[in-house]
Amino acid sequence: MKLFFFIAVLSCLSSGLFAGGRDKSPSDYVNMLIGSTGKHPTEYGGTVPAVGVPFGMTQWCAATRQNGISRTMYHYDDSTLIGFMGTHQPAVWMGDYGFFTLMPQAGSLKTGREARAVKFDRSQETATPYCYSLSYLDGGHRISTEFTATSRCSVFRIVYPAGERAILFIEAGREKSGGEVNIDTLANSVRIVNRERQDAHLGPPLYNFGCHYTLRFSEPIASFGTWSRDGAGGETRESGKTFEKGSGAGCYVVFGEGTDTVEVRIGSSFISSAQAEENMAAEIPENLSFDGIKAESKRIWDENLGKIRISGASDDDLAVFYTAFFKTLQFPREFSEYGRYYSPFDDGIHEGISYSAYSLWDTFRAQHPWLLLTQPQRVGGMIQSLVNMYNESGWIPKWPNPSFTNIMIGTHADAVISDAYVNGFRDYDVETAYEAIRKDAFTPPDKDLHYRWGDRDFWTGCYEARGGLSNYISLGYVASDKTDESVARTLEFALDDYCISRMAEALGKEEDCRILTERAQNYRNLYNPATGFFQAKRSDGVWDDEDAGFTEGANWTYRFCVMHDAAGLAGLMGGNENFIKALDENFECGHYRHDNEPGHHYAYLYDCCGRLDKTQERVRKIIRDNYRNSPDGLSGNDDLGQMSAWYLFSALGFYPLTPASGEYAIGIPLFRKAVLDLGGGKSLTVIADDPARNACLPVVRFNGKLLDRPFIPVKAILNGGTLEFSGKMKTEVR
Repeated sequence: MKLFFFIAVLSCLSSGLFAGGRDKSPSDYVNMLIGSTGKHPTEYGGTVPAVGVPFGMTQWCAATRQNGISRTMYHYDDSTLIGFMGTHQPAVWMGDYGFFTLMPQAGSLKTGREARAVKFDRSQETATPYCYSLSYLDGGHRISTEFTATSRCSVFRIVYPAGERAILFIEAGREKSGGEVNIDTLANSVRIVNRERQDAHLGPPLYNFGCHYTLRFSEPIASFGTWSRDGAGGETRESGKTFEKGSGAGCYVVFGEGTDTVEVRIGSSFISSAQAEENMAAEIPENLSFDGIKAESKRIWDENLGKIRISGASDDDLAVFYTAFFKTLQFPREFSEYGRYYSPFDDGIHEGISYSAYSLWDTFRAQHPWLLLTQPQRVGGMIQSLVNMYNESGWIPKWPNPSFTNIMIGTHADAVISDAYVNGFRDYDVETAYEAIRKDAFTPPDKDLHYRWGDRDFWTGCYEARGGLSNYISLGYVASDKTDESVARTLEFALDDYCISRMAEALGKEEDCRILTERAQNYRNLYNPATGFFQAKRSDGVWDDEDAGFTEGANWTYRFCVMHDAAGLAGLMGGNENFIKALDENFECGHYRHDNEPGHHYAYLYDCCGRLDKTQERVRKIIRDNYRNSPDGLSGNDDLGQMSAWYLFSALGFYPLTPASGEYAIGIPLFRKAVLDLGGGKSLTVIADDPARNACLPVVRFNGKLLDRPFIPVKAILNGGTLEFSGKMKTEVR
């Protein structure tokens, strides 16, 4: 099967099906630095050039700074290097966990961040999805480091300067929960455990948590030692010591005189050191060379990215497209290890499948729908992982990293699961999945009437779920004097209720469907007709301040956040014409912010009023203004693929406006032709009539038939066919 695909790829390359006839494979177009800087110190793409394979458990990245919550380990504008990391940090706003740092050094050991920092020369940097390399001067001596990776393992190839001590610095812990190192000279290896979770204050304690690493060296260890730091910053080094443990702990190994090249093979595991060894045996066996592992990683990326072939695009367009595609293939990340996994929800080991890093408030909108198209074989496992979390803790988390974090609002696993079910995906425990999302809608969290549930509040022993649900059920809205972010919560609870109602209907759960369909209209209870905006309301029914009750935005940000009932919202605003005028004002007067998620569907709301022309106009402008082939080429945090998935859908000419509706809204393609391999011998071909010249392509056909409204069933797209956009009417077949 692999050989067949490799031959097919070569055939596509020779015939010009990839990338408009250029002699490149899809992974060659990925610009790993897009999103690594921006005008604002935190509100930029927030992405890093981490190496791995699609949905890999552990990623590997150069570190130009010490990472933490709201700070990634790599930033394009930094001028120094402090090491290379094994990392699980999913986004700039989230913390890392189970990480460690290594750094090849020459001559003398330097342990502190400032002491070991070296100048970062970008002319010596090469970053691809499957391999990263960097050459730098350490005390005037040149060291070259290159690494490639699999899902749970990596291989580093280090070239040391001739005639200098070849040292490898290792940092296992730097925070209170710390880490430990154990040097085994007989096995010529180092074992590491890191127990740190930078988001630990947002979730329950995990007494058995730790990421285990085994490092095995191609050259013998000649000398070694450990180092540790106390809370006051003092450091102790002990030559010849094999074990160290603590909040600031690490070790170093020195290779024999004359050593010039060392390969370091690294396995990671959340289960045990023994499992890390098993992962190494499975993914990077000794008989597979560095170059062989690198070539296989590249093949995997080309296989996945090659599912879409583009014609009629510039090199910059192809870079933006395939980089966006690459970013959607990162999360949720694998968390199980060959049929077993550590659960951060009951702190135990289980049989089965597990994924982690679900940024559900962001990704339910486009990232998860994109995976239905491009990774259908993984969808069931990703949903079953959410079900497993429910079985192990009693709830589906909103943002597992890797445990509960109580970040953001709403319970948007409801949307993800319902959308998958409505669109035909069944490869998971359907009944338990429904039980879990039904609980979100009907069961308030513990002490719901005693907490305000502020975003990122410290862990209280209670999972937030739908904080404010008690009043939402009794009053029809979340009361602003009882719960923070009350307007945003009300709107998002109503959307989730709609999504669950669609799954309930399909499952024949009539009473649930009736109740949830009614509750999906609760958004109406916070619409103030005097202002034309949603507004917070107190538990006594009195309007609160106009700027109260929102999160990551204000009243304009949430004015159109009723993606499940645009017709009803238009009715509240006085009809379609008033609705269109309000949307126009949103875009034309600077209220629209594409750099954050609440408005990502706004351009497609024009379709609900029969104004495809306006949707097409807005989408084109959003793409021009927010996506570029440069390090600052993302206007906002990619948020685990959401910004990228919006672009990809929009570049193909359709978008999942409403989860669980079973429909895509029509937009306008960016390219003359795109072919998406759907698997099973099916494909989708999107053809556009000279999109570079035609700002509007109002005539849309699917398989030769004119669409009578600017929507198309998701299942029609999943079954394959030809979606054609043109600028003029021809003889139509209905």
